[in-house]
Amino acid sequence: MNILAVGDIVGSLGIQELQKKLQKVKQEKQVDFTIVNGENAAEGMGITEKNFKDILDSGADCVTMGNHTWGKKEIFKFIDHPKIMRPANYPEGVCGSGYHIYSCKNKKIAVINAIGRAEINIMTDNPFTVTEKIVNKIKDKVDIILLDFHAEATAEKKAMGYYLDGKITAMFGTHTHVQTADEQILEKGTGFITDIGMTGPKNSIIGMEKEAALKRFLTGLPEKYKIATGEAIFNSVMFSINDETNLVEKIVRINN
Repeated sequence: MNILAVGDIVGSLGIQELQKKLQKVKQEKQVDFTIVNGENAAEGMGITEKNFKDILDSGADCVTMGNHTWGKKEIFKFIDHPKIMRPANYPEGVCGSGYHIYSCKNKKIAVINAIGRAEINIMTDNPFTVTEKIVNKIKDKVDIILLDFHAEATAEKKAMGYYLDGKITAMFGTHTHVQTADEQILEKGTGFITDIGMTGPKNSIIGMEKEAALKRFLTGLPEKYKIATGEAIFNSVMFSINDETNLVEKIVRINN
């Protein structure tokens, strides 16, 4: 089984690139199940109902979120949809779910979404203990467990990978919008990559116009970010999973 994880969709350009590339990639790579991170789909902050529909119509099986989950108020209209999830370690009682279980090719696939705490100014519960609790709850009910860990610090992502090594099928990081070259199968069998990158403006600073970002760095003054335009990039990672063992055999980074 081949499972594709697509990097953070940034703005309308990112959605257009997803619409252009996803079906082709799925066909060429014989992808069976697709996860897309959509927390930046609404011009860099949050997701609208139309964004959500466009992502699903493009060929995604589910959508994960992150620190901009609540960036658009209309998300409260569809946050309980079974094909979208918000980070599981938001405080107990928050609407929506931090994981869902899907059926694909006679397999039960659990997708978990969690958010880091290092360098992210959001009040959340401990992502390590919350995620482990979910894993222990569902491990006997599913064949495959995947985690989108939306975090800033590479060390926190690496720590999560080792913490869950042997307990989940694969973990991939999102949020930094820069794809890393450290894809690997950890010692106890869990597939891992620190960050899968982004789908959005290529000639940009993590999806934003270069001029605005540079002004912030050069002057220290506030400057409103704007989504860049022009050429787009499609970042994703495919995990090839053995149908008998349910373990990752191969990890392929895709950059189109």
